[in-house]
Amino acid sequence: METFDVVVIGAGPGGYPAAIRAAQLGASVAIVEKEQLGGACLNWGCIPTKALIAAADTFAKIKHAQAFGITVTGASVDYAAMIGQKNRIVSQLKSGVKQLLTANGVKQFTGTASFKDRNTILISDGAAIGARKVIIATGSTSAMPAFLPRHARVVDSRGFLDITKLPASMAVLGGGFIGCELACMAAHLGVKVTIVELLEDILLLLDPDVRREVRGNMEKALGIRVLTGKALEDFQASDNGVTAKLGDETLQADLLLCAVGRRPVTDGLKLDKAGLKTDGRGFIETDNCCRTSVAGIFAIGDVTGKVQLAHYATAQGLAAAENAVNQKHREHVTLVPNVIFTSPEVGTVGLSEDEARRQNRAVNTGKFRFVGLGKALTSGETLGFVKWIADAATGQLLGAAAVGPHATELIAEATTAIHLEATVKELGRIIHAHPTFNEAWMETAHAVHGNAIHAPPKRKG
Repeated sequence: METFDVVVIGAGPGGYPAAIRAAQLGASVAIVEKEQLGGACLNWGCIPTKALIAAADTFAKIKHAQAFGITVTGASVDYAAMIGQKNRIVSQLKSGVKQLLTANGVKQFTGTASFKDRNTILISDGAAIGARKVIIATGSTSAMPAFLPRHARVVDSRGFLDITKLPASMAVLGGGFIGCELACMAAHLGVKVTIVELLEDILLLLDPDVRREVRGNMEKALGIRVLTGKALEDFQASDNGVTAKLGDETLQADLLLCAVGRRPVTDGLKLDKAGLKTDGRGFIETDNCCRTSVAGIFAIGDVTGKVQLAHYATAQGLAAAENAVNQKHREHVTLVPNVIFTSPEVGTVGLSEDEARRQNRAVNTGKFRFVGLGKALTSGETLGFVKWIADAATGQLLGAAAVGPHATELIAEATTAIHLEATVKELGRIIHAHPTFNEAWMETAHAVHGNAIHAPPKRKG
């Protein structure tokens, strides 16, 4: 039996970077993946959805080209071709992951991994390998409630990405990040979309002012119907579509997309053989060094039940690999930017205004709308704003939000500033290139104290 210094179970955005980093540090490394290199993120999540969203955004810009003096006639959507482009991008990136693993000397196994004991991994193809250290990176999968009918007209996000023809109408069960992203994409392409959310609003993890901006545009500009605070009942599915009751109303659609959350993937791992247990929700508990309760076994990414984002899994993976190889352990970074590719986009990081209130913290906030930027006007992208949350006594930047054009890129500056413990005054004094969208952060820093140059002064009294 071949024995490795580190065995990584799962080759998603946490697993394969962990394997590469451990190999870079001189360890002998093996990685076991039961499906596709890149995991859910590359194959059925982040990358394929963003490929389709980019296509939908391009179509939306073409439809509004008249505002720039450009006349476009005959523009139409070939969704099958979009899917083909998405598949080519996924294939290219997946090939790149394989090449990187191979170049770094990581031995790759295909199959389902399980523990024989804490230092022995069995693979479903019959192989067995030894492991001095193990990193579990098995991720998560879509949660499909038992009350939903099992039918081709009822899909999760993975199933939705496999269809090659868009429905005329679609109901989305769940108003979280995934449901809202796919709803916006489909609406841009002409699908009649209804979102049903049991809670009081969609995107509830965002501050109310950010939610209002997103929901308002989804409803008014994209024509998405958003129904909140009620449960869908009496689901029926047939080859003609789906129906469900929402109070006294009967909701009908050609397709139902279920996007109510994700559950950890631990099936078949036989964690008990290694002395591991999951918590009440099925997740593997870890500390900030990615260590589990069993020495020599680490866990990272969605399976740990912390922040379920690909870039967080990567950060954990790098830390876990270093901790598995080195004697001195380090904690992974916990300041995590959140990005949502709705229309408009959203980026947040650090403390939200709502969280500050719940913690009884004294903070000052500042906001600057994109309509005050020359770059936004020249680009025809004026919807939205950026916002700082700062400590009232010291001015230290504690949190930020961006909603509007390029918000998912803009949040990087805010993340860096918060990580480096910058203050409002320092950020406001940094020269930002003109004309750019990034100027909004500088203006917002001034706005915290009512001194924004390109916004009307706050009314006194």
